[in-house]
Amino acid sequence: QLKLVNPSQYRFEHLVTQMKWRLQEGRGEAVYQIGVEDNGLLVGLSEEEMRASLKTLRRMAEKVGADITVLREREVDYDSDVPRKITEVLVRKVPDNQQFLDLRVAVLGNVDSGKSTLLGVLTQGELDNGRGRARLNLFRHLHEIQSGRTSSISFEILGFNSKGEVVNYSDSRTAEEICESSSKMITFIDLAGHHKYLKTTIFGLTSYCPDFAMLVVSANTGIAGTTREHLGLAMALKVPFFIVISKVDLCSKATVERTVKQLERILKQPGCNKLPLLVNSDDDAVTAAQQFAQSPNITPIFTLSSVSGENLDLLKVFLNILPPLTNSKEQEELMQQHTEFQVDEIYTVPEVGTVVGGTLSSGICREGENLVVGPTDDGKFLRRSACRVLRAGQAATLALGPFDRSLLRKGMVMVSPEMNPTICSVFEAEIVLLFHATTFRKGFQVTVHVGNVRQTAIVEKIHGKDKLRTGEKAVVCFRFIKHPEYLKIGAKLLFREGVTKGIGHVTNLQAITTKENSLEESLGPGQLSF
Repeated sequence: QLKLVNPSQYRFEHLVTQMKWRLQEGRGEAVYQIGVEDNGLLVGLSEEEMRASLKTLRRMAEKVGADITVLREREVDYDSDVPRKITEVLVRKVPDNQQFLDLRVAVLGNVDSGKSTLLGVLTQGELDNGRGRARLNLFRHLHEIQSGRTSSISFEILGFNSKGEVVNYSDSRTAEEICESSSKMITFIDLAGHHKYLKTTIFGLTSYCPDFAMLVVSANTGIAGTTREHLGLAMALKVPFFIVISKVDLCSKATVERTVKQLERILKQPGCNKLPLLVNSDDDAVTAAQQFAQSPNITPIFTLSSVSGENLDLLKVFLNILPPLTNSKEQEELMQQHTEFQVDEIYTVPEVGTVVGGTLSSGICREGENLVVGPTDDGKFLRRSACRVLRAGQAATLALGPFDRSLLRKGMVMVSPEMNPTICSVFEAEIVLLFHATTFRKGFQVTVHVGNVRQTAIVEKIHGKDKLRTGEKAVVCFRFIKHPEYLKIGAKLLFREGVTKGIGHVTNLQAITTKENSLEESLGPGQLSF
């Protein structure tokens, strides 16, 4: 907008309608640039005009139930004696009806690079003591506390309210209170850095559908261990990533610069083709957040310390402004499809029964809706009924009531029966062999990851070739060796076995016929609740 000085009532109503639409498009948030013409010309406004424009913007925001925060101001050179400014303003809806914008960020990086410590500092609001105190709240197992190494997938939340202020556990809040006070939530998926737990890390990346990835690199060790591998995984799965160089308090400025240069060199290589953007100020952080969402080639780099807190605020500014990848139209389209819930976790809760955790990848899960869960080991789907509302893209845990836990496993789905879910043991995929020590041929066994599915498969046939070498492409026929799975054509596929790695997408399914793939009534009445 150029300026919003004393608009007429009609113009004001028009501007409010426009703001409503923009907030809807941005799923609850929008950035306004005041002092910029519609064609992008930086004209700027005088002090008085800017004050009046911000006042109007505040009135508009109040009308639609939103708050405004000034992100940055800058002076422009325009033919005028009076200094003129441009102001960028974040408009964000006040949380209502428990609806907030949720972004999932997978945290990658080598072992001991400071991933869990950084998340502990961000979500607890307390700096680390240099000996790992901040990460203790994140660990799920005793052996993780003893070794200081993450071996499982854990989730941490960081909220931002409508004014852009951080909402975390620092004021002794519970997770529910953080959700209620926040307009925007960042869910961090803390993954394992050690090579021993690579399959867990891959499962976290493929199954939990992160919007972004944060690659943590230690300033004193640089690119070491699994860093390149994690970078390759994020690129293979087309997850936009930004980089955090941690532990800058431990080393000299020259060492930090060397690590930055090393990263920039790798990012600019032909395989990566990324444009590194080093963030040194609030202004850089705002620019990085806006450009990162618009262009997948931009890779912001932050240098910070979890002990001294240096530059930690820049990362918070970046996360606060980071817009979602999907707009409201794409979200609506997803919600209109059949219900499909991916099962990632299974728990038994006293007095509740069996509980499954996961993500609703499409559709809406409504009260009283019947869903089927499967496929079981013999390829069947079991009926359950659902309650309350869950929308596409949201993660939740669903209580299945008195349901036999032994029938469930990770990799299953809960879908609407009308979908007539196709399951298969044999499928074809177009793959690229990223690395293999010798030749990849018929009979080779690999662990296949497709979404939340993880199972060993055997290579039945390589179309048009006898064998494959590193870097070669082909359509390969795989067969699951244990039980059939629910797959979809076009789904991204990643496979590995030792040092062998490959990526691709599913091109064809040899569906098991409906006679075998039957729907069964499950035992017990069981309700499905959130």
